[in-house]
Amino acid sequence: MDEALAPEAEELLTWLAVERGRAPGTIAAYRRDLLDFQGWLASSGRTLDDVDETALQRWVVSLRERGLAPATVARRVVAVRSLFRFRVIEGTADADPTADLERPRVPQGLPKALSEAEVARLLDVVVGSDAVARRDRAALEVLYGTGLRISELVSLSLSDIDLGGGLLRAFGKGSKERIVPLGGHARRALVAWLGPGGREELEPERWARRTDSDSVFLNQRGGRLSRQGAWGIVRRYGDQVGLEGRLSPHVLRHSCATHMLDRGADIRAVQELLGHASISTTQIYTKVSPERLRSVYDAAHPRAHPPGVGSL
Repeated sequence: MDEALAPEAEELLTWLAVERGRAPGTIAAYRRDLLDFQGWLASSGRTLDDVDETALQRWVVSLRERGLAPATVARRVVAVRSLFRFRVIEGTADADPTADLERPRVPQGLPKALSEAEVARLLDVVVGSDAVARRDRAALEVLYGTGLRISELVSLSLSDIDLGGGLLRAFGKGSKERIVPLGGHARRALVAWLGPGGREELEPERWARRTDSDSVFLNQRGGRLSRQGAWGIVRRYGDQVGLEGRLSPHVLRHSCATHMLDRGADIRAVQELLGHASISTTQIYTKVSPERLRSVYDAAHPRAHPPGVGSL
């Protein structure tokens, strides 16, 4: 029998789901984290009412001593902090002992970008002129050509595409709108998909949902392509070219940014393209290619080379 979560913690989860609209997966993760914290309280002979900052610091140390990943530790701190803040909001506690508890830093991993040759192999493997092949080619070309997130891709509506102007409109996190240029390959792939013999072949006689009729990408049942469906397209063709376990929609986004910076794109232009709120997020891509740093240094620094000596 599963361990029961304390009533206050259950109330927090209900509040997060109903009032804050948190996804079921997020609620399940919070439940696991709070159950783990509840077990620590029991083992240390404490209750929520006698937890102070010193005790919380000891708890964080215990998580690290168990060998938990930094991201897991950080997530558990967020869950427990939410619980104590909720107690203050609900009036069951006067103070929040987590107020000054620092969230553990999570080491930022480097993006696992593909090489340009690997991307070319992936895009070249989509052959055929039937509707599904046209859709899949367009989806892959747009993901790599624009750096869209998978959620932004499947949310595209026909009114968001300007083939004549070579532009599309994407809605990122927080429904923030941005205009993204369409490269030649992505544009041609969209023309083939949206033209005769493409998207129209997957259109149903009657739309199941009104919003599906304006969707750029359709599944084979005539509905809007889902995130899972788009993920499946990427995985299927990745497996065909030997990229099993390495390829995801987000890797294509990483690769788009990395390859643009490698070819000399301004980092602020890449920030705008990807819809990053902070340039610090975009800067992680500059760590991927030391070759680019070397070439820029060699070309730009006045004392990079002795007189008459080229780059090494």
